[in-house]
Amino acid sequence: MTIAQTSTEHGAPFAELDALTIGTVAVPGDKAYDALVSPWNLAIPVRPAAVLAAHDAQDVVDAVQFAARHGIRVTPQATGHGPMAALTTELLVTTKGLDEVVIHPEEGWARAGAGVKWLKVVEAAAPYGLAPLSGSITDVGIVGYTTGGGLGPMARTYGLAIDKVRAIEVVTGDGVLRRVTPTEHPELFFALRGGKGMLGIITAIEFDLVHQPTFYGGSLWFDGSDAPAVIDTWRAWSAELPEEGTTSFALFQLPDMEGVPPMLAGRLTLSVRYVWTGSADEGERWFAAMRAAAPVILDDVADKPYTAIDSVHTDPLDPTPAYEAGNVLTDFPQEAADALLALTGPGVASPQILVEVRQLGGAFSRPGEHPSAFASRAAAYSLLIVGISEIPGVEDHAAAILDAVAPWVGEHRLPNFTFTPEEYVDAYDELTLARLRRAIRTYDPDGVITIGGVLG
Repeated sequence: MTIAQTSTEHGAPFAELDALTIGTVAVPGDKAYDALVSPWNLAIPVRPAAVLAAHDAQDVVDAVQFAARHGIRVTPQATGHGPMAALTTELLVTTKGLDEVVIHPEEGWARAGAGVKWLKVVEAAAPYGLAPLSGSITDVGIVGYTTGGGLGPMARTYGLAIDKVRAIEVVTGDGVLRRVTPTEHPELFFALRGGKGMLGIITAIEFDLVHQPTFYGGSLWFDGSDAPAVIDTWRAWSAELPEEGTTSFALFQLPDMEGVPPMLAGRLTLSVRYVWTGSADEGERWFAAMRAAAPVILDDVADKPYTAIDSVHTDPLDPTPAYEAGNVLTDFPQEAADALLALTGPGVASPQILVEVRQLGGAFSRPGEHPSAFASRAAAYSLLIVGISEIPGVEDHAAAILDAVAPWVGEHRLPNFTFTPEEYVDAYDELTLARLRRAIRTYDPDGVITIGGVLG
């Protein structure tokens, strides 16, 4: 294809990169550019000097080596769900085209290319009664989710997605394609699992599956006026919940639009999310207390195939101009619930479309078989706030919510709930930070990978 010889801002000869690679290279003004850089979150302006849509792992190697020669920095993007505008100013390498999926049913593991979303693996594994530790929505990419830890709807039973990783193939910042396992480059294996793209560009990942053909769960919806009573019941009930159960609640203000059930639209509602990995009968018995908490307006909790896992969190599929904020909590006592409801509950003019509290603990809290750069195991709950960025006051209101729950905020935020470069450091303890920085010095000595630079 014909592209501009250089970037007007960075002076890099991207025509050289185009000649080296099979995939598409585009700069601003090229027909392919906007489609290649478009993120899921429409509120985040991603405008790199150039973008490469990699055809294969060798394209990624060539891109990283090209960047090192010309003194520019590279940011990886798999499916576009977690971009940060400040980190995508030079060369963006998108791995959406790396879309292989192979299931090994006899041994119970899968291999996926970096551009694969969870849905493809879920559907491929289901005929064998197997399931991955996918996210709250299967439309999210595997790589970004997993390198940030991978907190999914079965986390209290099976732990984090990083706990199931067998091998990672990655082009590190020094331009070398490596296969990384617990025994091959173990320090890199540690850093990639939790380090959220700081060390290089992943091209493929291999991970164990779990035997989970079905689950008992879904979402149970209440009117917002009953939120105080329902949350009070949820706190006491979830405190006794065995590890077979993973749960959260979310306060929603859903718009009156196509796809939103009429009984949920244009009003404050509360959804209790629930996944039980044991028998359906036992899961139903455990959930009876929540069904009795208040009048139910929609009950979608039932015995389901794992392919219906998206029904639990009911996350949106369509790109959205979202403003997001969050943190981890050490506890969620009555005082914390009251503080949250004072800003988001019935009778309050909240600009947020979702305010979620997830219970953690169980297998989430226990280290996996192999150490990782995930430092948030001690968190008891996570808090996520999502609003529409164009709504006036949404950022200030989110900040007020975080201030209100400050007495219960934990030490290390979840890497996947990190929304600005400055927040990355808060996701790690000092020992993990030291190991990440050492790995960056070893595998990216020239600082080619943009995200690694946030650690200083």
